[in-house]
Amino acid sequence: MKICIACGMPMEQPEDFAGADPAKDYCRYCARPDGSMQSYEEKLAGMTEFIVRTQGLDEQAAHSAARGMMAKLPAWQGRD
Repeated sequence: MKICIACGMPMEQPEDFAGADPAKDYCRYCARPDGSMQSYEEKLAGMTEFIVRTQGLDEQAAHSAARGMMAKLPAWQGRD
């Protein structure tokens, strides 16, 4: 099983991968409509929104949590 390099999601089924392409290292949630990977800023905004929605944190706390999680992922090494 592969893990998305940009958000950490486990990717088991072809539809989990960007463009349903198991050769990709990132998931469908980290892909833009054209299949390219989202930028750091796009992913940070999306993860912040996801954390607010699913964990009930306020936006500032969710933003901080998202930054912390992303700092541990291969796609964002060397950022913040």
